[in-house]
Amino acid sequence: MQCDTSETAATHDRPFKTREESSYISTDSSLWPRAAIVILNADDWGLNSDTTGRIFECAQERAFSCVSAMVFMDDSERAACLAREHDIDAGLHLNFTCGFTTHGIPSQLREHHQRIASFLHRNTYTRILFNPLLVNSFDYVTKAQIEEFERLYGAEPTRVDGHHHMHLCANVLLQKLLPEGTIVRRNQSFAVGEKGRVNRWYRRTQDQYLSKHHPITDYFFDILPMECVRLRRILELAREFKVEFEAHANTADEYRFLRNRELVRCAENVIISHGYQLHASGVH
Repeated sequence: MQCDTSETAATHDRPFKTREESSYISTDSSLWPRAAIVILNADDWGLNSDTTGRIFECAQERAFSCVSAMVFMDDSERAACLAREHDIDAGLHLNFTCGFTTHGIPSQLREHHQRIASFLHRNTYTRILFNPLLVNSFDYVTKAQIEEFERLYGAEPTRVDGHHHMHLCANVLLQKLLPEGTIVRRNQSFAVGEKGRVNRWYRRTQDQYLSKHHPITDYFFDILPMECVRLRRILELAREFKVEFEAHANTADEYRFLRNRELVRCAENVIISHGYQLHASGVH
């Protein structure tokens, strides 16, 4: 596989002060707050050349921890090449809802995938409904993506998440399609009042199941909305717990936020982990 890593850089004014620019920071390190170590993951690696290019620019700035890689997409081959050449930590971004776009997809795989996508796109509740008519399709499509990831990256995925979080749909979990012991992204975390009681109960039940079979973080958040007050509250959690953020560099605002490392300016002593570290071992 050949890779073209040339991309156009972007600039952006920084809205937050760096540690060096903050006049109230004590020089006595014993008075500094405990480090907020966060996992910042860039989703949709390999989706297309623009998305891969933007994420790769951020990688050159060490602006995130890891990526979630899509397979059977336009730029999957080049993205895998870049990840292997530049030691970018990549997990599998399972895709059941977005059509495969690479050439040469086997017709059987495409048909199974289209059946699943058609079902999941019906309404917002299909993800929580087990469909016995799609058992073979989910099994086939999941295994095909795991095998393709192994072909591209030279190893089985050590962690799995999903496009539109569909790795947590009922068929995937009840069929136990996620390899035992693989790191799996938990449900998005919400404060009391942000979601209804039934919604929070369902998410909590799923996460309890996941934690018995897979390593998971304590919290998981979307980087949006990128409001410093909100992010600062989340970063305070990261001083005590394992916290993951997801971001999408294919949107202009999130790309600038990642590229300019704005997250570390939202609070003091913020560290973006090097790779998907569930323990405080490698940092940027």
